[in-house]
Amino acid sequence: MSIKNDEELAGMKKASEAVACTLKEMQDYAKPGMSTKQLDLYGAKILADFGAKSAPYLTYGFPGWTCISLNREFCHGIPSDKKILKEGDLLNIDVSAELNGFWADNGSSFVVGEDIHHHQKLINASKEILRKAIYSIKGGVKISDIGFIIETEAKKRGYKVIKNLTGHGIGRSLHEAPNEIPNYRDRFNLTKFKKNSVVAIETFISTTSIYAETLKDGWTMVGNNGGFMAQHEHTVVVTDNQPMILTEMNGIWH
Repeated sequence: MSIKNDEELAGMKKASEAVACTLKEMQDYAKPGMSTKQLDLYGAKILADFGAKSAPYLTYGFPGWTCISLNREFCHGIPSDKKILKEGDLLNIDVSAELNGFWADNGSSFVVGEDIHHHQKLINASKEILRKAIYSIKGGVKISDIGFIIETEAKKRGYKVIKNLTGHGIGRSLHEAPNEIPNYRDRFNLTKFKKNSVVAIETFISTTSIYAETLKDGWTMVGNNGGFMAQHEHTVVVTDNQPMILTEMNGIWH
């Protein structure tokens, strides 16, 4: 969407606060021995307290309130009583929601407990690359230029990017134009970011895979060459200068 007035900006801020606070509290709550279903229900209660509704459930009938992906699951993981968190697990939580007609999205990968499997380097790369990408966005910048930054920074660190997972426009629905904000330079994509538009910028930084494939459950995605992936995401408003990061309170950079 394109922000046209103060009321729309206020609406986007409230929806973004709901998803950002939910993500932060879920990340703080996650502990070894807990099931991903328990973690999801905890997040569902926080969203409900804000008056917000789960975006993946509303939009796609997703079988959970948030997407929780564990270890070699890259994204869209289904919360389950059978998935028990263990020390050192790589966990991704993606929280998106609708509140009073406005939609916001954010996500974070992190280690459960101590980093005994050495995932933190990958996580830090994803966070750093997201920061550089977001602060390079302003009205008139090509979407492909941001993809070039993400892919170049990933390669510098010895990582790959997932080419069939992208960021997207957001605001009045979960996915809007621009429909794809890739993590690589698509030279055929001449679209530019527009001032006052709202976008969800995401990193998909991988150890070995460049594509994500859907499992038989119809939702969960894993790497075509295995390995691990870290994802971080903010909802932002594009300006003529530095973008306004609506979900910054999720604390993924702190």
